[in-house]
Amino acid sequence: MMKIAPIMAQMRRFAELQPILVHTGQHYDFAMSQVFLDQLNMGEPEYHLQVGSGTHHWQTAEIMRSFGELVQKHRPDMIVVAGDVNSTAACAMVGAKEMIPVAHVEAGLRSFDRRMPEEINRIVTDSIADLLFTTEASANENLHNEGVPADKIFFTGNVMIDSLKGILEMARRSTILNRLNLAKRKYGVLTLHRPSNVDDREQLCTTLSAIAEIARKIPVIFPVHPRTAARAQELNIQMRSWDGNTSIPEHGIWTMPPASYIEFVALLDNSAVVITDSGGIQEETTYLGVPCLTYRENTERPVTVTHGTNRVVGTDARNLIKEAIQVLEQSRSNRPASPPLWDGHAAERIVGAVRHTLLSKAGILGNYLNNGSVYFK
Repeated sequence: MMKIAPIMAQMRRFAELQPILVHTGQHYDFAMSQVFLDQLNMGEPEYHLQVGSGTHHWQTAEIMRSFGELVQKHRPDMIVVAGDVNSTAACAMVGAKEMIPVAHVEAGLRSFDRRMPEEINRIVTDSIADLLFTTEASANENLHNEGVPADKIFFTGNVMIDSLKGILEMARRSTILNRLNLAKRKYGVLTLHRPSNVDDREQLCTTLSAIAEIARKIPVIFPVHPRTAARAQELNIQMRSWDGNTSIPEHGIWTMPPASYIEFVALLDNSAVVITDSGGIQEETTYLGVPCLTYRENTERPVTVTHGTNRVVGTDARNLIKEAIQVLEQSRSNRPASPPLWDGHAAERIVGAVRHTLLSKAGILGNYLNNGSVYFK
């Protein structure tokens, strides 16, 4: 949603573009769906497919079935998909089969680990997309190496940063730290949702034991993803929950429901360290200058390591403890410069390219690229 919101806002500036927002229902929990629509001022989707949860293949098939019927009814001129979730690949495949151009926002990212479902979604989507909008130089290189023609690749920057910049002032006015009685840079933030980290009982228990060791030094706030909460319940793993009223003690792991976007950014922005297996959080902490430990063996976003504050620490719990203690014992360095084109204007460049493509296809000539085509090559 953070990727689509700025694009929708930019498209609505042009009368000749008539965007239709489709919510597949892959993310159906209120805290991971409706609250984002509200806080990002997206408005209600024109269509909600209400697919819901299920296995990867079932969910992908259901999205294709429902979205396919919608596409056959409306016959859009272009389908814009974002990211690497099942909805991304499913909707892109519908577009390809219906001979409708597909634009992929956040194209070209690769972990080179096909055990990750997201990696399959990225590869499938990029192989059939007509316009591929990239966030970093490594993505351009990956697509070139895979034989994607250069005229399909547009280096537009990171639209996630558009959303982050748009709400950062509100996040910095948030009262969540006061409600939790947290001091700035005196706590950590944890997120876990990757199957490799949460589906195996031994791995999940080992991970939480390592986090508990880190939490002996500072409290660790753990907004629990619905998938992780369900898995912990299945495995009978007990975690302490913040009740919404009392203050967080000085130590320990404290769980809470998924935070709203604004409150979660506030938590990230003021934390001493973030431990995550999420891709988007690697990007947000890079922009915010917050130390991030990525609890995975790889990252599809290497620019967050080379130009940011991210460290990929693997999935050895002992190494996670060592790296976290090292971060906590170091003084915070100056915030590094943001990666190229992470400037809050990615949506303008994306919509400029989409608009130019559609108007050219309609036989309307003119320079429709914002500030010229220099951004795109």
